[in-house]
Amino acid sequence: MTTVIDGNAVAADVREDVSAVVDTLRDAGVTPRLATVLMNDTQASDTYVSMKQRDCEEVGIAAEDVRIDSDAPAEELFDTVQSLNDRDDVHGILVQDPTPDHVPDDRVLSAVSPAKDVDGFHPENVGRLVAGNPRFKPCTPHGVQKLLASEGIDPAGKEVVVVGRSKIVGKPLANLLIQKTDGGNATVTVCHSRTDDLAAHTRRADIVVAAAGVPELIDSDMLTDGTTVIDVGINRVDDDSEKGYHLVGDVDFESAKRKADAITPVPGGVGPMTRAMLLYNTVKAASEIENVAVDLP
Repeated sequence: MTTVIDGNAVAADVREDVSAVVDTLRDAGVTPRLATVLMNDTQASDTYVSMKQRDCEEVGIAAEDVRIDSDAPAEELFDTVQSLNDRDDVHGILVQDPTPDHVPDDRVLSAVSPAKDVDGFHPENVGRLVAGNPRFKPCTPHGVQKLLASEGIDPAGKEVVVVGRSKIVGKPLANLLIQKTDGGNATVTVCHSRTDDLAAHTRRADIVVAAAGVPELIDSDMLTDGTTVIDVGINRVDDDSEKGYHLVGDVDFESAKRKADAITPVPGGVGPMTRAMLLYNTVKAASEIENVAVDLP
């Protein structure tokens, strides 16, 4: 029987832990605060920011919603971020992707103070992660680790194939899984668009993480019986429904389920964990900035 890993349930446990930390911080006179900065006009980004704001409010984190016109000069974004860096009451800062074409991506990543970079993408924080001393684990990779742990799946000694090499998921997850620590010690192969014979790699894996951004790329023919499949992808596929589309992952769920021992669905798998780990990182930032000891699993 294949286990369908319930990301909503695991995320609820993380939020419960975060709520307890919020109480500890408030007893010390600290209210953790996350500022989200949005500089685009897409409905999807607006929805993502609104969800993150709501998540914060549900666990007691103060949420600040900062909007910048997408046609504004790039310096307006960087000045705004610097003002948030300078504020003592702001503990976490997230600049929602994507930013407009006239805003340099690399500069956005380095603009947020490393101590408030709850996405974990600042070059200093990336370096710390690679060195094995992360300040913040990027939200989606950390969420994947939590999902594996929730099912008692230890990556140690296992063959893990990560399909996708993005700076958001593939690269940081590979670095986390090879670390000599709990939740790591795996043998990791990172595959991508230039990989020859992708199926040859995924068939030998004990754990496959699909994060390529290609709808239903991986099916049962690319898996071995007993594999754990973590589907990070979320893709809109047009259809004739009232909405005009439906969501699918990077894995053909019904096909892969025939081979997998455990698998995440889309939606309801990795997505809720990404949002939960943002809350986790925000209270972690608040505890470190304010020098308040907390019990954060």
